[in-house]
Amino acid sequence: MGPRARPALLLLMLLQTAVLQGRLLRSHSLHYLFMGASEQDLGLSLFEALGYVDDQLFVFYDHESRRVEPRTPWVSSRISSQMWLQLSQSLKGWDHMFTVDFWTIMENHNHSKVPPLVKVTHHVTSSVTTLRCRALNYYPQNITMKWLKDKQPMDAKEFEPKDVLPNGDGTYQGWITLAVSPGEEQRYTCQVEHPGLDQPLIVIWEPSPSGTLVIGVISGIAVFVVILFIGILFIILRKRQGSRGAMGHYVLAERE
Repeated sequence: MGPRARPALLLLMLLQTAVLQGRLLRSHSLHYLFMGASEQDLGLSLFEALGYVDDQLFVFYDHESRRVEPRTPWVSSRISSQMWLQLSQSLKGWDHMFTVDFWTIMENHNHSKVPPLVKVTHHVTSSVTTLRCRALNYYPQNITMKWLKDKQPMDAKEFEPKDVLPNGDGTYQGWITLAVSPGEEQRYTCQVEHPGLDQPLIVIWEPSPSGTLVIGVISGIAVFVVILFIGILFIILRKRQGSRGAMGHYVLAERE
């Protein structure tokens, strides 16, 4: 990633400790201010460290020089060469962490891709039928969502603009909606493009299996009732015809 491809990112870290000196138990403060930048934009150093004692700057370190420099006269007389060497090694370690380790982790995170889970839902109100295409739990944020009618892209003006919201886990969710005529839902499909997908994903609304099952059961019961009614009617008619035939034979026998 080039120096102009991303803005400089600053990190500040403050370390503070309290030390006691002498029998008077006088309190002193010691803290370090660390600043790191992702790129050398705006004249900033990749890493700087400033050490303060009682709000007085006493030491300075930067990535470019890789040296610890005293910023007050008493440092040379009160800090031994061994302590100065330890301080120098410690600040160089922080320098490495900021300029190498931390940004390596950031780069790996930025290059991760989580594909979206896409589904189309169906919503019916008293006045309109709506299809909603939802893309869930994807990363990074950039995503393209559009509707197709009879496999042809629709004008963006024909459906509501895309909405994108962050999730609590760092991923995102987005959706687009479209008003359709009842009975024409199968003519529309949702197309989603995202860095986590190898190719555009096309999803269509599918009626709920439970709803289809209910309709099938109701239809089956209705057919069964009709067949049962016809069967009962046929039996009744056969019985009536049989009783009429027996009565005719009885009349003929009496005449003879």
